[in-house]
Amino acid sequence: MEIDRPALAAFLRRRRELLQPEDVGLPRGQRRRTSGLRREEVAELCHMSTDYYARLERERGPQPSQPMIASIAQGLHLSLDERNHLFRLAGHTPPVRGTGAVSEHISPGLLRILDRLDDTPAEVVTELGETLRQTPLGTALTGDATRYTGPARSIGYRWFTDPVTRELYAPEDHAFLSRMFASGLREASALRGPGSRAAHYAELLLARSDEFRRVWEKQEVGIHPHHVKHFIHPEVGALELHCQNLLDPDQSHRLLVYTAVPGSESHDRLRLLSVIGPQALR
Repeated sequence: MEIDRPALAAFLRRRRELLQPEDVGLPRGQRRRTSGLRREEVAELCHMSTDYYARLERERGPQPSQPMIASIAQGLHLSLDERNHLFRLAGHTPPVRGTGAVSEHISPGLLRILDRLDDTPAEVVTELGETLRQTPLGTALTGDATRYTGPARSIGYRWFTDPVTRELYAPEDHAFLSRMFASGLREASALRGPGSRAAHYAELLLARSDEFRRVWEKQEVGIHPHHVKHFIHPEVGALELHCQNLLDPDQSHRLLVYTAVPGSESHDRLRLLSVIGPQALR
């Protein structure tokens, strides 16, 4: 497939013009003349330079890579069909869709909700516990969980291979969390099949972790997360947070939102964490 520069540029311009600042969690400002988002705003959402994005809209520059197109699709809040169209315009085959594939493209609906939760810890995760996007307060609570690569992107994998992961959780919950992560991985492996990423993670953990092997041998399934989670934050201390989740069944993504009971000590500590900000955890 070859890149269709005129069609790509026209599609990007139109999608940018349709998005409003409030759609993506940005302030509108008082002197806004642009119809839709500015190029620099889209570039920031897509994690690229303004010059690079502007050249695409002007039918110039190199052919964007598949990861770059995926980033643009996410930044512009495209649907899966729109994302696939963008891939084709850029001269690439769209990512495979089907029961055996795990998509990392967050739906526009979940993104719109997440963009409005600036004052709340929240994150979008895959069925394997891979964090795709966090709110600023979500990053302050658990650290930047999007920075990991490879199998370490999954919190279940990190739980059994990186002792630092457990420091954020109350010790009395560790045994249950070990069973929960193993149970979830077993169910995902059965759902996605032997050649899936879930099955690969299980194989790696069986080779690396004695604890995982012991828990895995119990053949447990159906162990679901508790609605109340207990964190031990290095800056603000113990936090008892209620976790609400919104499922996107088409993508197998969950939006997790953490709140504290108003007037509780955890509520006060969560407010303090919002002042400290993302720098609280590195």
